[in-house]
Amino acid sequence: MAIPGVQILAPPVSEHQAAVIDEPAQRFVATLQRAFNARRLELLQRRADRQIEIDAGRLPDFLPETRGVRDDPAWRGAPPAPGLADRRVEITGPVDRKMVINALNSGASTYMADFEDSTAPTWANCLDGQVNIRDALLRTIEYDAPNGKRYRLRPAGELATLLVRPRGWHMEEKHFLVDGAPCSASLFDFGLFFFNSARASIAAGQGPYFYLPKMESHLEARLWNDAFNLAQDTLGIPRGTVRATCLIETLLASFEMEEIIFELREHSAGLNCGRWDYIFSFIKKLRNHPDKLLPGRGDVTMTSPFMDAYVRLLIKTCHKRGVHAMGGMAASIPIRHDPAANEAALAKVRADKLREVRAGHDGTWVAHPDLVKVALEVFDEHMPGANQLFVRRDDVTVTAADLLSTEGLAEGFGEADLRLNMNIALAYMESWLRGVGCVPIHNLMEDAATAEISRSQLWQWARHGAATREGRRVTAAWAVELLGEETDKFRAAMGEEKFAASKFELARKLLSGTIQGKEYSDFLTTLCYDHILSIPERP
Repeated sequence: MAIPGVQILAPPVSEHQAAVIDEPAQRFVATLQRAFNARRLELLQRRADRQIEIDAGRLPDFLPETRGVRDDPAWRGAPPAPGLADRRVEITGPVDRKMVINALNSGASTYMADFEDSTAPTWANCLDGQVNIRDALLRTIEYDAPNGKRYRLRPAGELATLLVRPRGWHMEEKHFLVDGAPCSASLFDFGLFFFNSARASIAAGQGPYFYLPKMESHLEARLWNDAFNLAQDTLGIPRGTVRATCLIETLLASFEMEEIIFELREHSAGLNCGRWDYIFSFIKKLRNHPDKLLPGRGDVTMTSPFMDAYVRLLIKTCHKRGVHAMGGMAASIPIRHDPAANEAALAKVRADKLREVRAGHDGTWVAHPDLVKVALEVFDEHMPGANQLFVRRDDVTVTAADLLSTEGLAEGFGEADLRLNMNIALAYMESWLRGVGCVPIHNLMEDAATAEISRSQLWQWARHGAATREGRRVTAAWAVELLGEETDKFRAAMGEEKFAASKFELARKLLSGTIQGKEYSDFLTTLCYDHILSIPERP
């Protein structure tokens, strides 16, 4: 019978999908939604209110009201959970069946199955992803590719530990209504995985482990902690079984790192430097401050002042509290057709990972299985133990001004940077609108986080009428002209028939408002989400 108050507007299309969203699972997700959605909406309003304050000149700072948490030397996060003591190389990627098998087989320490930045949240993708990670934990997952290649899991002792990243608090699952309102996508993704797979993950010698994205305050971490407790209590699983690593990928969260660990104490598995989203957030939060304009995205690196400060503070904070400090993602991918270019790209990855391990990180991210070996070699050489929790970084002092500093960055941007950002944003949005959330572009693995940098820089440059290095000011009219030219390049390369069948025109239309510096959508995913819904029109 139907669950009172629950409506599914697009039914499952296979028996496997139906199994992961059966009536008991629906009831469990609805319980979470009813318990926590009102607080979620209040916290989202706090984000909007804080943005108004930042626009008016009240820049971020450490919170005086939580000084006691930061100054108390006694408390610690949870000790590493089974399968999470050694996380030297983590691989991340979408939740399609082939990727799940390849990632678990990759030789990485862990695999973050991503429902967020690298998965376009079509209804089919979300449900199939739940099926795939459930089957992976049950060791029943198999995949036979159209070309005849077969994908199977290696023996259990050779597999990566599984972590799941649900969508952020800002997203909704509009196919699933509770009491007439769309369900929080965070609670939907978390709830389905927990209900269907928490016990299977425990049986596999691990546990229900998570990555938590895009939080902006310790109050949002508190909400997650309460959701974990309710979920564990409801299914009779001991509190503290869940572990969660928080991505510090928003500017505001960098001022509340200790508070975030504190809120999740018995569930904390540390923090991660979500570098690409962090750059995006820096642009977004300070977008109305012309003195904070950033150069082209290629000139913003981990050695940029505000990035270096946040990394040093994260490592010090995590190790002070006894939890992992994870490094960021290498977005490079193998360049198989050009050995010289491939070696140059791998050299950059090695240098990046060497910088991370020497700084004190306990592990790092890669986006492609072929990079696991490269990252492992660096961490194996320089981190012989399971982690570096003993590296305290007492030498580090980071101020609010350091976290906001753009001093010493390359100056300005060129027309080539404008065009590159448009090219990347168009290509990624077109792919996302087709249901593909992770796509190679210019030899980098682009996901929503990297594409957001391009989109937001375009808005900021147009908003402030910034001048290129060639001396031309960015106007709305010129931006639209360039966007048309970049779109036409895709048309010419694809041919008219293929172009007409693509989503490029829709991507151009959605991007057009942003590049003129007018309306700004906080997230590319919310800007585009309604265009990938599978909800049939009512008569």
